[in-house]
Amino acid sequence: MRFYEFEAKALLGQAGVPVAKGGTATTSDEAARIAASVGGEVVLKSQVLSGGRMKAGGVKFAATPDEARAAAEHILKLEIGGQMPRCVLIDSKQPVKKEYYAGVIYDAVAKLPVAIFSDMGGIDIEEVAEKNPEHVARVHFSTFQPLQEFKFKELVASLGISGNELNQISRIIARLAKAFLTYGLTLAEINPLAQLEDGSFIALDSHCDMEEEAREQQSAVLDELGIGREETRLARPPTEFEIRGAEVDASDHRGVAGRVVEFDGNLGCVIGAGGGSLTIFDALRKHGGKPANYCEIGGNPSVKKTCELTKLILSKPGVEKICVIMNVVSNTRVDIVARGVIKGVIESGYDPAEKIAIFRIPGSWEEEGYKILEKFGVDYADRTVPMSEAARRAVEKVKA
Repeated sequence: MRFYEFEAKALLGQAGVPVAKGGTATTSDEAARIAASVGGEVVLKSQVLSGGRMKAGGVKFAATPDEARAAAEHILKLEIGGQMPRCVLIDSKQPVKKEYYAGVIYDAVAKLPVAIFSDMGGIDIEEVAEKNPEHVARVHFSTFQPLQEFKFKELVASLGISGNELNQISRIIARLAKAFLTYGLTLAEINPLAQLEDGSFIALDSHCDMEEEAREQQSAVLDELGIGREETRLARPPTEFEIRGAEVDASDHRGVAGRVVEFDGNLGCVIGAGGGSLTIFDALRKHGGKPANYCEIGGNPSVKKTCELTKLILSKPGVEKICVIMNVVSNTRVDIVARGVIKGVIESGYDPAEKIAIFRIPGSWEEEGYKILEKFGVDYADRTVPMSEAARRAVEKVKA
């Protein structure tokens, strides 16, 4: 789940990272009032979940409240990356002496979080790493042991930084790492981390992504930031389809069914089981299929919940058939999923035998589930059929 910049700054500010004084506005008059309260020159930034704001004209400077009003009026009407701004962020303009980069991500290979630091801030870190790798330093740290600030001092010092700058930067990176662990983040980034003319440091821009599974644990934080439970944040705001999917999943605590991502395809997907969703999605595309959605299902969702997910997917324009494919699972009853999917197809006004391209869920109560599928003439595959083969059969059915 991705945060807007103003939300990321609020989150990191709570962790002790220094951020600029300012606020957000949804109208030009409100922007002028905030600029007046900040005093002096301000920077106004469009709040979208995509990049490229500066090039698109979504970042402007203003010396007076009237200039801020005019700039905000322009920004609030400006579409960037197919998105209209949530609001405009007004921050005090800072006298920058030097720009740095600081970030924390999860290293899936090392299975540890890694702090990344560069003395070339204001540029995409990928570009710096490719063209100037000697200006990028990294250090892994434990998720179990207390944070050891000396590691972050060694990280910063490795790029030749010493003295007061070393102490300030390493302290900020330590707080960034703490926020990463505390809030269940997958990305915590400050770019640029600016050293001001007076020698102090401040986060001029920041980005944070939260692990989807951390949302429940961090519900109080999300509520404080005003982030709704139905908001499925990616690199864009959620679509109406995705919001409805989140509502389906939240309607019943039993199992998972409804975490959907919308795509422009003709094959609806009821897929799941750990990493199985991604494997199945990739297999469908490999065989030439065009998935209409990504989703996750598992953990014994109720018949009603599975039924509502099926109805949601079938309501999407352009969906010709659906496939129901999962990895081998022991905590999901095949008969319950079969009942829910078939019920959803029938209530949507379709024949299960025609609308369900393939049903492949090896789990508990298999025989009972297969009897239900046979009764309605649904083509199914048992656990001897690989997921990739089931995906191939589903794609063939749609193409036929």
